[in-house]
Formats: sequence, structure tokens, C-alpha cells
Amino acid sequence: MSEATMMELFDLSGEVAAVIGATGVLGGAMADALAAAGAVVAVVGRSAERGERRVRDIEASGGKAVFVAADASDRASLVAAREAITARCGPVTVLVNAAGGNRPDATLPPGSDFCRLPLEAWQGVFDLNLVGGAFLPCQVFGETMVAARRGSIINIASMAGVIPLSRVVAYSAAKAAVVNLTRFLAREWAQLGVRVNAISPGFFPAQQNRALLFRPEGGYTERGERIIGHTPMARFGEPNELGGVVVWLASHRASSFVTGQNIAVDGGFLATTI
Repeated sequence: MSEATMMELFDLSGEVAAVIGATGVLGGAMADALAAAGAVVAVVGRSAERGERRVRDIEASGGKAVFVAADASDRASLVAAREAITARCGPVTVLVNAAGGNRPDATLPPGSDFCRLPLEAWQGVFDLNLVGGAFLPCQVFGETMVAARRGSIINIASMAGVIPLSRVVAYSAAKAAVVNLTRFLAREWAQLGVRVNAISPGFFPAQQNRALLFRPEGGYTERGERIIGHTPMARFGEPNELGGVVVWLASHRASSFVTGQNIAVDGGFLATTI
């Protein structure tokens, strides 16, 4: 295969990618990568300040992007976002569901009692990661993709969905459900031109988990040291290291026969635990 042909495999020119959660660190890095590959990127999220900043960064690097406000847990808001993106950029052909997170009241410190975990906290984590993080966006954007018989949906799961990590039981269960939903939709839409895959990032330091991994005075926390000890590459991930896999899964030429997969980007963490 010639170099030109190889480059064409990963050329996303003509694609319109909606990245829900691109106002965050990991979602933003994936939005950057899609734009660099030629896609027009719709940065979708609730924070206009962070969203517009991401758009400016993409444009400063030569890419094309717009910000569209939306609440991923509200169907009407997502439908309005879909229509706004279509009017401004064209029909969405790539969807990245990068919204999600955990709640402090759904986290079990060492020695705590699972039987005391509040139902409200459990449901809140599922609403954030499964309902708003995959279910509703897949319904709203998947509807038009199926009608057009063309699309790539990329759900952001977690290796916590593959193995139940300590403390974050609700988050682990919700992300496991995301992986299961991904495979269900991949099977349902396989002959309708829509591929559905998931990416499971390993440990990527960000604002919400930095205190769990690093001590204020420097160095790793006890939890951070255990993670590094179980990671063959002996380091945490960098957000830009998600760029290659998201571009690959987004490309209808590079990954045309790939659907229903959960791709771990974890420095080998899962290889030492399963």
C-alpha cells in the first residue's frame, strides 16, 4: 500500500463529528484529533466557556469546529443539538460519547459498607454514564445515522467496566453497561451501515481524579503507586494518546469491518489483571 493510500485511510475530510463531552480533558483531546484528521467537529457540552475555548484551540491549529450547547441527559436538548449541528455543518456521521464521571457519594472508601450505598447516588452515576453518556445520544444521533445508513458511534467506556475497580462500584457497573449497550447496538445496526464501538481508557490524570493519584507535595499516592505497579508501561496515559484510536474507529475506510469492539488504551493494565 502506498503512503498516499495509507494516509487516505485516516482522512476524515467530509465527516461531521459530534463529540459530546469535548469540554472535558479526554473528550477535548479526541475532538482535537478528529479535527486534525479533517473532520468538522461539533464540540457539544454544557459549558459555553470551555466549549468555545476548545473551538478556538482547534481553529488555531487549522481545524474546523463549532460549539453547540446541550445536556446529554435531556433528550429534547440532544435533538436540538443534532438539528443545530446539521444546519451549521451537515449531518453527523461520527458520534463520540465522552460525557461521564463519578460522584463522591457513590464512592466506597476502604472499610465502608456496600449495603449503605445510597440508591440516589447509584442512580445518579448510571444517569451520568449510561443514560446521558450513551443511551440517549445513541438514540438521538443513531436515528439519523440509521436513516442515512452511514455512521460510526464511539462510546467512551472504562477498564472499570471490564474489571470492578475498588471504591467505584457504581461507576464500574455503569461502564460495564455501556460496553454491553455498545455490543447490542453493533449487532442491531451492523447491516444498516452504522458501526458501534467503545474505547476504554486506562488511568489518565484529570481534574476529577488527580487527587487520588498524586500527593499535594509531589509523588504518587498509595493508590497511584498500586496502579503504576500494575501497568506494564509504568506510567499514566496522556490525553493525546487517545487520538489515534478515535480517528481509526471514526474512519469508515480504516475500520470498515470493526464493530462491537471495546478497545482498551491502558498501557497494558488489563493484561496484568485478567
